[in-house]
Amino acid sequence: MANLVMFCILAVIILGSAVMCVLTKSIMRAATFLLFVLFGVAGIYFLLDYTFLGAAQISVYAGGITMMYVFAIQLVSKNALQGITERINGSRIAGIFLKNVFVEKYASDGEVKIEAIGTQLLSSGVDGYVLPFEFISLFLLACIIGGIMIARKGGNE
Repeated sequence: MANLVMFCILAVIILGSAVMCVLTKSIMRAATFLLFVLFGVAGIYFLLDYTFLGAAQISVYAGGITMMYVFAIQLVSKNALQGITERINGSRIAGIFLKNVFVEKYASDGEVKIEAIGTQLLSSGVDGYVLPFEFISLFLLACIIGGIMIARKGGNE
């Protein structure tokens, strides 16, 4: 019974923080709400006794959000940081959910099997996610190198 109560509390925190992350107009608030989402997911991992995944979630992903704070503060001026806004309307979010056919395509008896998710994430076919994941990792590496170059402030030129 206690596990069910903790799961419900974590689910409310994750869903509320995810919605607020998408709907907020401040980039720092969005990063903070994303941090709450990642901590909530780590809490679910700990609740399921997946301690390694929970620790990895906190150290890798929550640590990544902390680094995003540092880069946002160092690389963007205060006036620009306060003025960054992004308009997201509800129809755009609903369109994303309606266009997602993963559940209908891979669900059997209303449940998506872990094997189907793993195969989908590691496949390089039409619906695979390996290539986008690799492009994102290269993009993040380029961002890190660019941040180091900007933070260097001079040196040998």
